[in-house]
Amino acid sequence: MSEPLRILQVGAGGMGRAWLRTLSQNPSVELVGLVDLDRATARAAADEHGYAGVPVAATLAELAERTGAQAVVDVTIPTAHPKVSTEALRLGLPVLCEKPLAESVRECLGMVAAAEASGQLLMVSQSRRYFRTVAAFGRQLAELGPVGTLSCEFFKGPHFGGFRERMAEPLLVDMAIHQFDLARKLIGAEPVSVYCESYNPPWSWYDGNAAANAVFTFEGGARFTFTGSWCAPGHETSWNGRWRASTAAGTAVWDGDNAPEAERDSGESVAAELGDEPQEIAGSLAEFVGAVRGGGVPQSEVHANVVSVAMVEAAVRSAATGSVVRIADVVTEAHAEAVATIQDDVLRPVLESWPSALKTVGLS
Repeated sequence: MSEPLRILQVGAGGMGRAWLRTLSQNPSVELVGLVDLDRATARAAADEHGYAGVPVAATLAELAERTGAQAVVDVTIPTAHPKVSTEALRLGLPVLCEKPLAESVRECLGMVAAAEASGQLLMVSQSRRYFRTVAAFGRQLAELGPVGTLSCEFFKGPHFGGFRERMAEPLLVDMAIHQFDLARKLIGAEPVSVYCESYNPPWSWYDGNAAANAVFTFEGGARFTFTGSWCAPGHETSWNGRWRASTAAGTAVWDGDNAPEAERDSGESVAAELGDEPQEIAGSLAEFVGAVRGGGVPQSEVHANVVSVAMVEAAVRSAATGSVVRIADVVTEAHAEAVATIQDDVLRPVLESWPSALKTVGLS
């Protein structure tokens, strides 16, 4: 247990390099192999980050056994997550997968089934849960009492180029899952339904809808409002967004970067207690290692994380139909679709064994 956890990383692109830097800074892990479809890219990335002696390969199977790997970090593109993470689980390796878990709830449920069938941990790196200022914001809300209204404003003007500027719903699909997932953490309840409108401002450099407004209803009646745009240059918000939470006892605000502020109805301030825990993907990695070593359930374990993906899918569906969409309906329909379309002899029986997909992902 005192030895570093032996990690295989799959994916050596831009985000893969960020993970290589993070792995190198954590003494509790050891990178024992790097996998990428482009071996030259993998070799260059490994060498650049001080891993000249680490083997590289084009497939996970080439390295899994001979390196003595004990876990996998999946930093591939979202379309590859189901294949890569499922393969790792079948090899008996717990997986830390970059967000989003998959591109559809149907695929996510297949990955839940793979985790159950293998008995291995599958955790999603929802890295924005791990900001120290988020933790302080959450502690303030715990003092103030149940959240009635939570809002997030997100306005940025990035010129990514590439696939994001070609997507039909770039903001909702590629970015908003961070804020949607964080709303679940801050409210401390699960979403029930959403009404969303998405659109593309006339000056937008995106092909698809780069702006959106969404209102989620949560269990207990709380509302979460998201207003955002990816084509909003000038006075930009933090990448975390700008947050405000209202409770019966007062209000807390967070600008996304600095320490949050909170005030009781009496006018008294609530202190922001900042810890020293690891942040962002370093925080994800630390919790993953702790769960693998200690057997606990991390906050973004695969079953629970499906709900965050369902929030995105529901918002996109609402924007397309102009109607309120229930999160439970998205999950239930995705389960029926998964049972009908996933032919894998191991995964299908697991999917069919669930009395309720909603109960499986923690929605009932």
